[in-house]
Amino acid sequence: MDPLALARWQFAITTVYHFIFVPLTIGLAPLVAGMQTAWVVTKKERWLRLTKFFGKLMLINFALGVVTGIWQEFQFGMAWSEYSRFVGDVFGAPLAMEALAAFFVESVFLGLWIFGWDRVSKKVHLASIWLFALATNLSAFFILAANSWMQHPVGTIYNEETGRAEMESIGAVLTNNTLWAAFPHTIAAAFLTAGTFVCGIATWWMVRLVRSKRPENVEKARTVYRPAVLVGVWTMIIAGAGVIWSGDLQGKLMYEQQPGKMSSAEALCEGTEAAEFSILAVGPLYAGCEDVDHLISVPGVTSFLGTGHFSGPESYLPGVYDVQEQYTERYGDVTASGEPVTYTPPLAVTYWSFRLMIGLAVFSLALALAALWATRKGRVSDNVWLSRLGLVAIPTPFLACSFGWIFTEVGRQPWVVAPNPTGIDQVRLLTERGVSTAVPAGVILTSMIVLTLVYAVLAVVWYRLMHRYAVEGVPDSVRDESPEAQEPDDTDRPLSFAY
Repeated sequence: MDPLALARWQFAITTVYHFIFVPLTIGLAPLVAGMQTAWVVTKKERWLRLTKFFGKLMLINFALGVVTGIWQEFQFGMAWSEYSRFVGDVFGAPLAMEALAAFFVESVFLGLWIFGWDRVSKKVHLASIWLFALATNLSAFFILAANSWMQHPVGTIYNEETGRAEMESIGAVLTNNTLWAAFPHTIAAAFLTAGTFVCGIATWWMVRLVRSKRPENVEKARTVYRPAVLVGVWTMIIAGAGVIWSGDLQGKLMYEQQPGKMSSAEALCEGTEAAEFSILAVGPLYAGCEDVDHLISVPGVTSFLGTGHFSGPESYLPGVYDVQEQYTERYGDVTASGEPVTYTPPLAVTYWSFRLMIGLAVFSLALALAALWATRKGRVSDNVWLSRLGLVAIPTPFLACSFGWIFTEVGRQPWVVAPNPTGIDQVRLLTERGVSTAVPAGVILTSMIVLTLVYAVLAVVWYRLMHRYAVEGVPDSVRDESPEAQEPDDTDRPLSFAY
């Protein structure tokens, strides 16, 4: 058993599983805050009912996200202790900021929001959910600051005596151009996920109620679920535009900083002008790109994604062979163990994860357009295909986000800290040198099996809870519990959990 392979599988399993929950929490928290704001401003009960409904689903998702995320910190110090020793002086700073400036704020104000419905004024209670939502997005910023430094180290010097990277400027780390390309892309994808989630559930309920033909149900579909559908639709449309814009920005930056990642995403062997975008390829991608046949391609699109030009000398992009030759000359051709270094990421994973990331987002676009048409001019729909599309679309942005994360991390290989040739070239670390030399393979394998089983149980718990409360629907009636609306006898009630 290879400790490196086991450590990579362990981290991949736990990280990808944890990341399932992250986009929904990031995107849904501001939407719930927006719904509560609409209630406070308009005093319309439907917005309070929607706040309670989607707030409950948000809490379940957030709780599972916290539980699954804690283990990431332990893995840095155990299976990846050599990595932590090398980057700890830099990597620890944004993680500490995330814990102190973001996660603590999230915890405090989420607790105030859960327990404070009947204890604090409407405005203070509303402020608590907005602060939670902002802190959630701030938490994502600090996490991405740490990850972006791994993709493109800045603000750091290499100490030859200790063999470690050392912080020189936290400002440079937090203003890293890689971070400011990744952050809007991640946030936009999170809002796309949350918008699809809200629209999918609300669409299913709207169609179900209208098909019952009962006047009170049709009215409920029109007054409660149709507004939720529109919230999801416009969130998807705006977020989708943000995903496209920020994704284009990231693609151009990746070709500057990690050309091997983007070339491998296209299985582009040789450098070329007017590089085509491959939609479908067949062949042994796992063995290299020589025998790969690109069946369907769009001329010039890959060059545009990388350079902003469809053709001409400015559209030239390096291929994986060019990157291999360049990196071999600059960083050497053997690892510490004497094995040859392959500077090309796994082509099959990068090629297909890149396409699945893009392709799965099409379901959100289809749902947005269909729901917008079905609810035009105040209408509600009883089209069963619309409700089915809503259900099918719900998981697709979750999967798209996961494949995007897989592409980002696998495409960086063989580096765990990619070099920055334009600046601090010595701050780099091959993945094989980041794994712990003290933790035996058997321990890693045991922990991987245990964690996988525990996470499988948590997946069942998460699904059953989300399904149970989603099919319960919006509560039939709610009342304003704020101190402003309370009777004198209500002031001595004990503190209670809102859900």
